[in-house]
Amino acid sequence: MKRTLLPPNKYFGSRVGAALLAVSLIAGSGMATPAAAVEPAPTATPAATGGATTQPAPAAAAAPTATPAPTATAAQTTKATPAPAPVPAPAPSVESAQLTVDRSSEAYRTAMAEATKAGGAEMGQGTRAAVGSIDGAKAAATEALATEGTWMPSFGVQGLDVSKYQAGINWQTQWNMGARFAYIKATEGNYYTSTTFSDQYQGSRAVGMIRGAYHFANPAASSGADQARTFVKNGGGWSADGYTLPPVLDFEGNPYAGQTIGGYYQGNTCYDMSPAQLTSWARDFGNTMKALTGRLPVMYTTTSWWNYCTGGPSGFGDWPLWIARWPSSASDSPGTLPSSWTNYSFWQYSESGPFANGGDSNVWNGSLASLREFAAPSSMAATSAIAQEAADSAAVLGNAWGSVACGLKNGGCYQIFQGGAVLWSPSSGAHTSKNGAIRGAYQSTGYENGTLGYPVMGPEFCGLKNGGCYQMFEGGAILWSGATNAQISNNGPIRSAYAAAGFENGYLGYPATGQICGLRNAGCYQMYQGGAVLWSSATGAHPSPFGAIRGTYASFGFESGRLGYPTSPEHCGTKNGGCYQMYETGAIIWGPGLGAYFSPFGAIRGVWGSQGFENGWMGYPMSHETCSSSTTCEQVFQGAVLTWTPATGVTITRR
Repeated sequence: MKRTLLPPNKYFGSRVGAALLAVSLIAGSGMATPAAAVEPAPTATPAATGGATTQPAPAAAAAPTATPAPTATAAQTTKATPAPAPVPAPAPSVESAQLTVDRSSEAYRTAMAEATKAGGAEMGQGTRAAVGSIDGAKAAATEALATEGTWMPSFGVQGLDVSKYQAGINWQTQWNMGARFAYIKATEGNYYTSTTFSDQYQGSRAVGMIRGAYHFANPAASSGADQARTFVKNGGGWSADGYTLPPVLDFEGNPYAGQTIGGYYQGNTCYDMSPAQLTSWARDFGNTMKALTGRLPVMYTTTSWWNYCTGGPSGFGDWPLWIARWPSSASDSPGTLPSSWTNYSFWQYSESGPFANGGDSNVWNGSLASLREFAAPSSMAATSAIAQEAADSAAVLGNAWGSVACGLKNGGCYQIFQGGAVLWSPSSGAHTSKNGAIRGAYQSTGYENGTLGYPVMGPEFCGLKNGGCYQMFEGGAILWSGATNAQISNNGPIRSAYAAAGFENGYLGYPATGQICGLRNAGCYQMYQGGAVLWSSATGAHPSPFGAIRGTYASFGFESGRLGYPTSPEHCGTKNGGCYQMYETGAIIWGPGLGAYFSPFGAIRGVWGSQGFENGWMGYPMSHETCSSSTTCEQVFQGAVLTWTPATGVTITRR
């Protein structure tokens, strides 16, 4: 339930606030009211620079087709209710008429700080206070006891809003119930800063929620600009980190209407301000927030109060709307929206659960993906990130040759500079692509649309072996050296084999070509300074370094010949410093001073192996296995000649 200045008994904290308020009421203007102790300001979210690009109009997804409410009432229909004729504000009593009405003084700020230190007003409290002042407000504010806390709209993303009155809320429980976002009260007027804001802000984020801050407006206390600055200073900032929602202006009925606090009469539900004054105040607040954070705030309000007190002005349609309406039974419609808006972003559909321990429950009018985009619109996040990268790489990039342009693959953006470009995507961040050979190779793949995707580091890093350079991308790397130029090394098994060989520092050196596919059995290969890496789905990727063994492999037709693909790297360190490499159909063995010879799988290799291969008395091969016909094959070794026939099998002749 919403708190009035004399709140329901179930809110102990509010009762404390009421007691304090009572003291201030008794004290009146004739008693000195001590200033509230200044609490340490909660850690504010860093505000974006004032030079941020203009925020696009809120792109809240259209609500799904509303399901007919189970027990529709007149309050649920979307048919517009004619705005009531403005009712003159009730004249204050003789006693209140003699009290001070100037609410712009420091004394007023001090009185309000003392009276609200238990928590002040919270979302929807002004709606309750307005009942009776605005025709139809009661229908907008009342929720039937039969449905309290038992339903939620059938669409969108669920969330909650809290204030100091929910200081002990269990965020994990709220998450488990389905809440994915939260708004926390940070400030009110120019006199109240929540002492629980920081804990609630961090606690909601710790369980994974996207969260933001709200400011309860008191237009009579100070200017919109002043309260915007107070808000940002105490937690109402915004950053494009993907989990900070834009700040909210809670602009609703005066929660203290008709009351006298510390000798100051609080005015009527419209704060004793004209529609023009309230509209001007809101614009002042919004423009200041835009300058300080780069974003217009979300407008929280009710249709009845907005139309009655502001007169239904136009020109607020670029502010995201948070509409408050608590239907008397389950519904998928928030009813008629205030003037200026044709759609809404958030809907506070209940003040009594299911979330926030029986408190304010809300729904985002879209998907979780669109909520994340709302928290950090691609164009805004990109502009900020690209600007920072450009500043960090100013010596490389020089002056900009255009503005940030978006609409690339996966929601990416870019900006062109004299010395190259900065590319950004939500997953990769912003990185420089410097003009030169590496960028030329990147261009040849189709930039971000090709196999490499977006850069994940930049600008390029130099200082490798022989003065080489490289740059990493989502899909691999581009390496450059003076001898090989810039070549692409795509992520995958071939690059993994290259990594196992030590990249450019190993025996393969720098890539000399890109990856080439279309070999036998859909295989691929890539050439390097020191050889090649060949891959097939059956064998995996294995290096084939230049040398005697690769020479023999080439003489047999590489992967298209009798040996097929390599099944291992080249192994050295055998007897007398020899080497060998395995293939699909056998091995090539090299002995020092003897050469590299093919030893195919079969009977002859079986007998040689039974005697210990090159470590046995037969030693290394001195020829390939040759067959003069389908009935006779022979291979010469250092210590023997092995001959095979179908009739005799393998015959050993010592040398």
